Amino acid sequence: MQTSILFKHNYAATAQVVVNQGGTSSGKTYAILQVLFALACEQEKQIITIVGQDIPNLKAGALRDAQTIFSQSVTLQRMVKLFNKTDRIYEFANGSLMEFKSYGNAQDAKSGKRDYLFVNEANGIDYDIYTELALRTRKRIFLDYNPNAAFWVHDKLLGRPEVQLIISDHRHNPFLSEQMRTKIESLQQIDTEQWKVYARGLTGKITGLVLTNWLVCDPIPNTAKRLACGLDFGFTNDQTGVIEVFMQNGELWVNEILYETNLTNPDISVKLKIAGISQHTEIIADSAEPKSIEELRRLGWNIVGARKGPDSVKNSIDILKRYPINVTRSSINLRRELERYQWKTDTSGRPTNEPADSWNHLIDPLRYIALNKLKVAGSAKTQSKLPLVVTKPQMSEVSDFL
Repeated sequence: MQTSILFKHNYAATAQVVVNQGGTSSGKTYAILQVLFALACEQEKQIITIVGQDIPNLKAGALRDAQTIFSQSVTLQRMVKLFNKTDRIYEFANGSLMEFKSYGNAQDAKSGKRDYLFVNEANGIDYDIYTELALRTRKRIFLDYNPNAAFWVHDKLLGRPEVQLIISDHRHNPFLSEQMRTKIESLQQIDTEQWKVYARGLTGKITGLVLTNWLVCDPIPNTAKRLACGLDFGFTNDQTGVIEVFMQNGELWVNEILYETNLTNPDISVKLKIAGISQHTEIIADSAEPKSIEELRRLGWNIVGARKGPDSVKNSIDILKRYPINVTRSSINLRRELERYQWKTDTSGRPTNEPADSWNHLIDPLRYIALNKLKVAGSAKTQSKLPLVVTKPQMSEVSDFL
């Protein structure tokens, strides 16, 4: 069985979770399946689960690759007792099983345990489903995906000590034709973002983002003037979000204060005090919650509602786009929202002028401050800086074979 360097690194991996982030045609799925076939043959009575977004995706991708691997290996054909095409299960002579499955929700994923798990095209799988599967996996988990944009693997897994990251691209696949390599590399002439993702396996950014004029900073300058704090109310499903915003030299400096569910108004008051926010600081909150605003006012806070009106969402975004925005490194949830806050799209997939009502529990408070504090700002001098469009720094390549 011919193998690539990706096979060798995945086979030799000792981490509990092995993440394969790769460009198109890097051979990551094929290599992981080869590893799983090898483990199934070497170890008796292993249960191996390959999970995809849905059965059609599995049949067109991982299952097709598995069938190719099987058909080209006489050794495998001797070791496999039966392939159940209906249930998509390889049964091995030593009692091992390799199953290809899809789960509709986290509850479905609670059924069954396994020794090895492979989550194929992980960015198509809900994190809740992954969590249930991971809890029921005894030995090792493999994941792969094309990094079109950051998702839960970047947020929840990467950087943890039990997680190993392997970044690959078509250059690590020795079986790829030169014609295909040329086609992949030609993306650089068409779309740099696509080339970065598909030709180099690097994390891309979501297209259609609402706010791109921000960068990560640390710390906020001592000379920056505080404008206000912004507050968005939430409870069970939505987070209560609080930020503080400063200004210096025509630039905004933003720091995340609070991002938490199940907080009552007295809880919010306590959290603000713990964060060191003075009760004299002006807080601009969602004016759709007058009762909550009044309750916090009676608790001693200098709080007012945002000045909403017709097209207030669009107007506040237009205002924010006039300013370079500096976001503190510790503002993890705000940075995550900014990386995902998108324009709605129409039926043809084109962006509209209305942002999606999601990933905005800290962005909405930023809008409230824009409405109340920045209407007169955004002079020509400030706007002249707007060619500055800085996105999140790229994740470094940590694979030791690149």
